[in-house]
Amino acid sequence: MAININSVYKTVLVVLEQEKRGAILPTEFNKIANQAQKEIFTEYLDDYNQLLRMPQTDLAYADRMALLQEKISLFQTTATLTQSGTTGTSSASQPSDLYKIDELEYRASNGDITRIEKINRYDLYTINQGSLTAPTLAYPVYTHENKFFAFYPNLMSGNVKISYIKEPAQAKWGFNVDPDLGNYVYISNASRDFDIHASDEPLLVSKILTYAGVTSNDPKAASLGAQKEQQVAANSQK
Repeated sequence: MAININSVYKTVLVVLEQEKRGAILPTEFNKIANQAQKEIFTEYLDDYNQLLRMPQTDLAYADRMALLQEKISLFQTTATLTQSGTTGTSSASQPSDLYKIDELEYRASNGDITRIEKINRYDLYTINQGSLTAPTLAYPVYTHENKFFAFYPNLMSGNVKISYIKEPAQAKWGFNVDPDLGNYVYISNASRDFDIHASDEPLLVSKILTYAGVTSNDPKAASLGAQKEQQVAANSQK
């Protein structure tokens, strides 16, 4: 479940008001919010890698691993690459939202599926010299440079599917300016919510507030801010 960007922005505004720091403009909020989301997303993968190196002996480890896998799964996706080819090789642009490659598969026209192994470009000459090491449709390889994949041999006779972790999309608090009052009016269909896990909303708010100049040692500050924002909204409806 995505984190609603309007809820986060309202919470941030309430805390800033309480701290007498003034408001934050929507354009500034969007920049800060996306930086905070990117940091949290990167922490998912860093924490996962660190956890893999820890002793896997207790229930707490299993719970943490399961939660991290759930968070990372929000960004796991697949795509079929559009190839162009020349003699001996074919190539394709990487997906625009690629962050980390899981694997690439070649799916031949007869239905066979083969994993494509990554090599360094400077190894191409060496592997092509041996009859046993030269790439074939049964043992294809690829290089990845400058956002392009190159496949050996030419794989145009089938298709290439990539499994990867995508970057979070840019969140956006969309708005219009009220012509009479001059205030910002939230527009849901011009907005985009955050992609990160719903459980990280307090952390997201805390990071945004830190960028906005509010630092709190109280881990409940973000959730208290959300409660206060709900109270303000309820009172305005009375």
